This record gives sequence, C-alpha cells and structure tokens, in this order.
Amino acid sequence: MTISVFKGPYYFLSNFYPAKVTYNGVTYRNAEAAFQAQKDPKMSFLFADLAPRAARELGRNSKKITIRKDWEEVKYQIMYEIVECKFRQNAWMIQRLLHTGDALLIEGNTWRDQYWGVYRGKGMNKLGEILMDLRDKFKSESN
Repeated sequence: MTISVFKGPYYFLSNFYPAKVTYNGVTYRNAEAAFQAQKDPKMSFLFADLAPRAARELGRNSKKITIRKDWEEVKYQIMYEIVECKFRQNAWMIQRLLHTGDALLIEGNTWRDQYWGVYRGKGMNKLGEILMDLRDKFKSESN
C-alpha cells in the first residue's frame, strides 16, 4: 500500500496539521512553524503563533529573518527532531502512524518540493522517509 498525499485521513502526517509542538523551549501551533523558525533561532518567537503557510512565507523572507549559514547541513536533523516531537507530544498520533502499517509514505505535493516530498513523480521524499523511520522506531518501542 502507498499513501501518496497527506490529506483527508492522513492529514495528521503533514507538517501543516494543527498539532502544537514544543521545540527548543518554544511552543508552536504546528510542525511547519517550528521547522521554519529554526532557520533563524533568534527570531523563533515570531513563528510561534503562525499558521503553516504564514510560517513558510516568513521562513522564506530574507528581509525579516537571517537564515543560518549551516541550514543546508542541519535542516534534515532539525526536521527529524521536530516531527518526532510532534508525535511524542501528541501521543494519539503515534497510534495513527502505526496504523499505516507498512505503507510507503510519500509527501506528494503541488508546491514543487522535491526535497521533502515528491512533485510530479520526482523527489527525494525526505519527510516520508522520516515518518517511516519514526513509525519503525515507535513500533519497536511498543514491543
């Protein structure tokens, strides 16, 4: 089985899902805001109450934030940590993730993201990989 889009019953897999996440001492309305905030940790407070799209826009606004120099090297690890926090801090979601069984999780998208997801059949699907890795981790913890 393949879950190729994080909508409907699988929306909880999306970083846009409205689940609070506390990361590095700041509580955000969603994982997307937490992730975007890490581009400029000194300005993370600006992201705490933002909806996902607003957080993504601010995270791309070089006039309001200064993206850390090591961003490309650290972004995967930061995403991993934030997604893990999202699930551990909203424990009911762990069960939902486990119920996806062994499904291939693909963050299919329309916004042309080929790093975190897949756009028009192309992409590295790093968010999907993180989710599947965490699913395995949670599965082994529950045994």
